[in-house]
Amino acid sequence: MTMLRVEKLIKKGPRLFSIVGFIFLLAAGGLTPAQGQDDVLKTETALVQLNVGVVDRTGQAITSLSRNDFIVYEDNVQRPIAYFEPTQAPFSLVMLLDMSGSTVNFRQQIIQAAMRFLDALAPDDRVSVISFNGKGVHQLIGFSTDRGRAAYAISLATGAGSTMLYDGLKYSLKELDREGKRRKAIVVLTDGIDTDVRKGDRIAVSNASEAEVSTVIKPEASPALVSVLNEADRQGVTVFPLALPSGDPKRLPLPDPLITAQYNAARARLQMLADRTGGQISDIRRLDEMSRLYAEVAANLRTLYSIAYQPGTQSRDGKWRTIRIEVPRADLIARTKPGYYAR
Repeated sequence: MTMLRVEKLIKKGPRLFSIVGFIFLLAAGGLTPAQGQDDVLKTETALVQLNVGVVDRTGQAITSLSRNDFIVYEDNVQRPIAYFEPTQAPFSLVMLLDMSGSTVNFRQQIIQAAMRFLDALAPDDRVSVISFNGKGVHQLIGFSTDRGRAAYAISLATGAGSTMLYDGLKYSLKELDREGKRRKAIVVLTDGIDTDVRKGDRIAVSNASEAEVSTVIKPEASPALVSVLNEADRQGVTVFPLALPSGDPKRLPLPDPLITAQYNAARARLQMLADRTGGQISDIRRLDEMSRLYAEVAANLRTLYSIAYQPGTQSRDGKWRTIRIEVPRADLIARTKPGYYAR
């Protein structure tokens, strides 16, 4: 491939065809003149991106490791690390706020907790504030390091009506895609009861026998959830759900098996969002815990390394690929997402 052709490709797609991706492709064997831009984009976006936390046996975060301290395995085969960023590297993150009718009674606590979260971020972290309610998804501020503007945007968050959680997550991922190769995360405050997804759950339990009610809903099969997880996998986005008590199945006023099953499924999906992306779910048991939990998420972000590697095969066969991370010391434990579906 001539340098003139490389320059043309970069001009045609500067964001997707990154210099990092190009250097890695050359190192892996280069591109033939017959390959077009579609092939370039497919190869570059095939890098698997991970956010990795490392702790010792007491749970203390270890933040001083280097690229050479990590070994990545996919399906038990070691894979080369394409790039690495230390824990100090800045994040692009979305604060996603549930402004549906179920959160109306404690808006002030939500807004105060979200504002305190801003204070716990690093100066170079870029933040976008997005809310969702019955009227749709609303970006209150685009990505910025201006904490004053972000705080003002949070103060404007309002609304009522239905819960469009997965639309909010999809919109957040779309905005994060514009942030290029920066480290990425979504911190979503929600009860998890997505209105459209719940309609499908309600149909499933209404057609089930009494013995089947508790198991008939398959949370992992939700198309909305699968779509979000696939895109989060592609970009390497870590999701941190802060689960509001209004969505807790243990707090339902009436022990109706049909409703309990729907709430259990919704909470299970929040857990899957965290587990599959390498994040962590925080259950808010009392509203006065919100500020502390937001601060804990901010602290957690500051302990994550970012790693990208080339998978062993480019096959999009839909099969599960298991990921394992090793670090040199036996007393250290590395945590990241467990794998991904090659779609």
